[in-house]
Amino acid sequence: MEACEQIISRIKSYSPGFNEELLRDAYRFAVSLHADQRRHSGEPYIVHPAAVAEILAELELDPETVVAGLLHDVVEDTGIPLAVIEEHFGSEIAALVDGVTKLSRLEFRSKEEQQAENLRKMFLAMAKDIRVIIIKLADRLHNMRTLEYHTPEKQRAVAAETLEIFAPLAHRLGIYRLKWELEDLAFRHLEPEKYRDLAEKVAKSRVMREEYIRQVIGLLRERLEEAGIKADLQGRPKNLYSIYQKMSSQGKEYSEIFDTTGIRALVDSVRDCYAVLGVVHTIWKPVPGRFKDFIAVPKENMYQSLHTTVVGPQGEPLEVQIRTWEMHRTAEYGIAAHWRYKEGKSHDREVEAKFAWLRELLEWVHETRDAREFMARLKIDVFSDVVFVFTPKGDVVELTAGAVPLDFAYRIHTDVGHRFKGAKVNGRLVPLDYTLKTGDIVEIITGKQPNPSRDWLAVVRTAQARNKLRQWFKREWREETVQRGREALEKEARKQGLELEVLKSEKLLEQGRRFNLYTLEDIYAAVAQGVVAPQTLLTRLREEEQPPEVLVPAVKPQPPGGAQGVRVRGVGNLLVRLAHCCNPVPDDPIVGYVTRGRGVSVHRADCRNVQLWRDKEKERLVEVSWETGFGAPFYVRMEVSAIDRAGLLSDVMSVLAEMKISASWVTARGKKDRTATIEFSAQVRDKDQLEYLIRKIHRVKDVFEVRRVV
Repeated sequence: MEACEQIISRIKSYSPGFNEELLRDAYRFAVSLHADQRRHSGEPYIVHPAAVAEILAELELDPETVVAGLLHDVVEDTGIPLAVIEEHFGSEIAALVDGVTKLSRLEFRSKEEQQAENLRKMFLAMAKDIRVIIIKLADRLHNMRTLEYHTPEKQRAVAAETLEIFAPLAHRLGIYRLKWELEDLAFRHLEPEKYRDLAEKVAKSRVMREEYIRQVIGLLRERLEEAGIKADLQGRPKNLYSIYQKMSSQGKEYSEIFDTTGIRALVDSVRDCYAVLGVVHTIWKPVPGRFKDFIAVPKENMYQSLHTTVVGPQGEPLEVQIRTWEMHRTAEYGIAAHWRYKEGKSHDREVEAKFAWLRELLEWVHETRDAREFMARLKIDVFSDVVFVFTPKGDVVELTAGAVPLDFAYRIHTDVGHRFKGAKVNGRLVPLDYTLKTGDIVEIITGKQPNPSRDWLAVVRTAQARNKLRQWFKREWREETVQRGREALEKEARKQGLELEVLKSEKLLEQGRRFNLYTLEDIYAAVAQGVVAPQTLLTRLREEEQPPEVLVPAVKPQPPGGAQGVRVRGVGNLLVRLAHCCNPVPDDPIVGYVTRGRGVSVHRADCRNVQLWRDKEKERLVEVSWETGFGAPFYVRMEVSAIDRAGLLSDVMSVLAEMKISASWVTARGKKDRTATIEFSAQVRDKDQLEYLIRKIHRVKDVFEVRRVV
């Protein structure tokens, strides 16, 4: 319990009145469930969740989040249902645990697909509660600290994922304390030789650098005291990975990188920040283009500070950061510094507004099912660098680095994007593919009517703009399709001598309902797509408009339990039933078989049993026919063959749901050749609806055969 008491002591320092027993109960609960488990290091497994909880407490997260950190692995690793967590610790903690739990019990075709689905679930949970990702970051940090106990292959895989996903996430959330450590640990395992070499060089020059920083701080402190400005001055060494990045991007050796350290000034007010900046610039000459004001224009992750690079003593570049104590807290802890859940209070709306990128992320998290596309867009749209540009009125807009004016237009408003005609940047007309830079003032020129071009899809860089364009073209394609279908029906109507008014009649809608098409637009679109033949619709219409024939029943009414709608030629008062071996439906060619004591069973003409009887019991086969206009539910057995992929069964079943067709049973199985077979029994009205169902399933992605099983 020593680890538990240390966590409690840490929480007390910033939340003195919290429920200590809740955390003790969670610790005992986790200890009992993980009792028989060991980590790769040989330590008891409880060491890991306790370390995660301690990291969360160091970030000063609320007690509920710390408790969720203690319990974050119990559902995944011990098989305990989430409902048990909810029963013992409440719905809030259970929701946090569920958000962090991986989808480890599902089978995926590839590691990339598994990673994409894990991240998808995590982001959806994160959008509801940002604390989910903070727990996940703490979990990843402790795993990185103990990564040396895994195989070299596992070390490289986890380190690469950390560098690509989790360190950038910590950056987007502004939690730099975690970001820097995650980067250095990942660097250590991905490039061990380069890491050791750089670490040795940094260690050798540490004494000289510390002396340099001491002199700089001494001079600046003296001048600030003369100006009556109170400030805390600190040396600020850069983390190893950021130094390595600078060496790689600039093609330089370590000896050629001068700004490996800097200084930070912490003051009490924003006014003092600018006063310190003035003093710094009077002592040392500023480097042109290296001043950034993140106080006036904060980063999207709420980071605020003044950054300036000056030519320091000995002519070496020196980076100076100036911020208030509150800004420094935000820089260290990011969203965690502001995310406080208090009883009866909702979280800060201003803080929530700062994370609009999360809502944009969700626009395509639901849509992008392909694992590679999901990961690629995640890295581009979420984790890439950003640029800050301005509207003509001076409002700041943050965009993904590499964004073009079209991205800016769609960020302002969908209608502005659709009516885009051109753009002025800093007062000058620019081409469509102009790459926006921080500080640009962007003015969009719009037309009166929306007129997007398909070429724009190759130009835009943000998911938001791409999604808006795709939605536009989808609507436009629908309108074109409806028009083509209407024209095809008009052409067929003229051929059959029907009035064109019939194409707008209730009778056409009645025919459409046979195919689960409930509006004229749906009928026109189905015709254009080849799902329904215009001849089929209009022939039926013409038949209905003709005077009905008087039918003389060939048999007496069927007794209860018989197959109403089937006539047996020359025989009356017989029990008639549809055979389950081939499940005939209206319009199928059919044959009757006189059974012993169970009346006449009706089979499809191509049924295997009928072929046998023709050879051995031909005298028991009788002629049967469907009654005109008969329509009642019939079960058919279907088999779908497709390339195996995630979501295939769901996509096929959604076709049935869309057509309001019920299935009595469904089976699905994968094969070694990466194909899959789905079998089901569906209830249809007649052959027309069955053929329509087959065509719809054929259109499902990766399906290459749909057949009715005899």
